[in-house]
Amino acid sequence: MSVRLLSPLFVLALVLCAGCGRMLQPPAPIKAGFNPVELLDPAGEADAESGLDMKELFAVAERLRQERRPAVLPPVRNVLVLSGGGSFGAYSAGVLFGWTESGTRPQFDVVTGVSTGALIAPLAFLGPEYDPMLREVYTTLRNTDVFRIRKTVRTLLLATESFADSSPLVRQIERMVTPDLLRRIAAEHRAGRRLYVGTTELEAKRPVIWDLGEIACRGTMDDLALFRQVLLASAAIPGFFPPVHIPVTVDGQELTERHVDGGVTNALFFRPPYTPPELRGDPSASLYGSNVFTLVAGKLYADPTTVSRRSLLIAADSVSTLIYAQTRGDLLKLYTACLLTGMNYYTASIPADFPAPASSTDFDPKEMTRMFDAGRLQMACGMNWRTTPPGLEPGEGAFLRTGTTLTRVPLEVPANPLPAARRGPMRPPVAR
Repeated sequence: MSVRLLSPLFVLALVLCAGCGRMLQPPAPIKAGFNPVELLDPAGEADAESGLDMKELFAVAERLRQERRPAVLPPVRNVLVLSGGGSFGAYSAGVLFGWTESGTRPQFDVVTGVSTGALIAPLAFLGPEYDPMLREVYTTLRNTDVFRIRKTVRTLLLATESFADSSPLVRQIERMVTPDLLRRIAAEHRAGRRLYVGTTELEAKRPVIWDLGEIACRGTMDDLALFRQVLLASAAIPGFFPPVHIPVTVDGQELTERHVDGGVTNALFFRPPYTPPELRGDPSASLYGSNVFTLVAGKLYADPTTVSRRSLLIAADSVSTLIYAQTRGDLLKLYTACLLTGMNYYTASIPADFPAPASSTDFDPKEMTRMFDAGRLQMACGMNWRTTPPGLEPGEGAFLRTGTTLTRVPLEVPANPLPAARRGPMRPPVAR
């Protein structure tokens, strides 16, 4: 038999053997019915317990914070921080809606937002009057109301700026951001309140924080257009949506910047309340005792899932994991800032055992209503705000291993504010 005939057969045999080897490989733990988060190495965990006790570390930090308590407490101010999260923003919207119903929602001195949080921010800033619009946006929109997938050959060849056309989202933002809304935001800005939204400048690869109240105060049609552009840019997922082209003038020269999703550089961000120049440095301007409320549009930790063997899907899943880690890192920075300034840190996120959708770019009214009602119900039951940073609760630490012999240790799940019987759409509470 000739070499020309043997070579292809040999290659085929190798491929078939490789396939057989893959088929004979034991299954992944999750396919065998295990929760990967519960699989621990007892020897490794025992060694971990002898290391740095993070809870004790933060307890010491909290004591130091109390020691810096001023003799005369300054006025309490409230800051709302809204994270990115696509359609999972329905949860944040639900929390705000339920917060109003509970009668305990404060007026926020500062509101910040990125991505879907940027779209919520102007409505949250203006208060309960805009709750109906918030509910409508996050319980009725469909994919076609937000984007259109391009189906051209050029898209398949990666020759365009994005796979999706964001013109439906442009129309939604134009409907929401009216001249009247701009006038109301301007009035609140002049009263000392602040509204900030974050984007990412594509070439600089740096975050840009936009003072939307200052833009609203100028009040021209160009400023209305810029306000809308900033909201669109903050939600422009790179590659999925096209970058937003924003004209700038540099030393008299007209140029164009391209801005994308603020979540690329910051999952969330904090800005302090405004202090008049004459009071800066005065004890009354201290932030001690003020409140920082963070609404995370999603969970703090991604749900364990089966991962495909395909390279693109592995890469996509890893990027999603990275985004969750970035959110936790930003929350830890915010918690540290609260310790240093004496502010109170409060965080709410979708409960770990809530059956959330798999994708945050799928706008399904049924699923979004479910997440909206989850946030609303948490407030109705009395929100159990988290006051510790990520990493301190059971099952949140890194796995420490000395080998590959593992055992299953069930997680200690905290009391769930969403009883199983109430996971579906919730009926409006009866007026008393």
